[in-house]
Amino acid sequence: MRMKKMLNREKEIVKTSVIGIIGNAFLVAFKAFVGFLAGSVAIIMDAVNNFTDALSSTITIAGTKLAGKKPDKKHPYGYGRIEYLTSTLIAVLILFAGGMAVFESVKSIIDHFQNGTMPSFEVYSIVIIAVAIGVKVAIGLFFRKKGASIESDALKASGMDALFDSVLSTATLVGVLVAKFAGVYIEGYLGVAIGLFILKSGFEVMKESLSSMIGDRFERDYVAKIKEDINHIDGVRGCYDLILNNYGPNKNIGSVHIGVSDDLTAKEIQVIERNIFLIMYQKYNTIMTVGIYADNQSDPLTHSIFGKVSGVVKKHPHVLQTHGFYVDGDKKLISFDVVVSFDDPDPAATISAIKQETEALNEGFTVFVGYDQDFSLSE
Repeated sequence: MRMKKMLNREKEIVKTSVIGIIGNAFLVAFKAFVGFLAGSVAIIMDAVNNFTDALSSTITIAGTKLAGKKPDKKHPYGYGRIEYLTSTLIAVLILFAGGMAVFESVKSIIDHFQNGTMPSFEVYSIVIIAVAIGVKVAIGLFFRKKGASIESDALKASGMDALFDSVLSTATLVGVLVAKFAGVYIEGYLGVAIGLFILKSGFEVMKESLSSMIGDRFERDYVAKIKEDINHIDGVRGCYDLILNNYGPNKNIGSVHIGVSDDLTAKEIQVIERNIFLIMYQKYNTIMTVGIYADNQSDPLTHSIFGKVSGVVKKHPHVLQTHGFYVDGDKKLISFDVVVSFDDPDPAATISAIKQETEALNEGFTVFVGYDQDFSLSE
């Protein structure tokens, strides 16, 4: 089922990208023809932008095919992250288009002031540009809708690029109409403004794709739903230390600790672990490793110590959660983990203070405090 879903996703990305290539190829031919006839650098650069869009769709297809390669000895987690690299390359194309738009627009402005050059257009040229804008908007919206439905950053980036080009084409059309009917030159200025906007957007796409490659934190609602599902499994007394690593769209590997009663047998614990594994694999496309915390607060001694630990932890505002509490009365050992906020300027000092304060309240006991980073929004 999971493999079939991934194959369908790859097929949709390739099909959508091919449609984009065909559409942009027609636009390149139309705009280049009109641009040379009218002597408009803006329209010719618009054709170049459409060529980069066709190139971005080609990159998307190549990236999707590479990302779908099976894991091997060198890359046991697969090649899914190549899709994020694809988005980065498309961001570079967006930046290139924006830079070229600004450069050529500035040249056009200089040429106008030096030589009085004004682009000349026939009615059919204006009609072709208007039709091209409509086609480009349709391509952009189609790519963005498909990208959102199958969670493809590359398609969404290509769709954004297409919509930016339609804005640039609209600015060109406005410049053409003003030049033809009012005799006023504004084409270059509009090109500079739109080019700067495209550059800004390109940097935003680049930032998002690079962030995905570095490793984003998963959305709060997504994490909360996972914890809710795990906590609803019979025998689970708490879900902690949830860590998720993304290796491409719909390819996650993670780990989690759960609290269970300390009187369960190994067989009973394994049933719980398998139930968690199945729900994570089938519902969240995640291969999950499960660790166990034994809940041993049933006797008076451990219950009393837990109360003291809770009191100590409450004094430290950067501690978001305490879990994994365990007391070994024979070895005089107290062990628990704390999740410390990223806002804490010195987590090591916080952990040290908690350890010392807990030992002071439990004479004769050695205290081990585990430091957990807030990987999955514990607050």
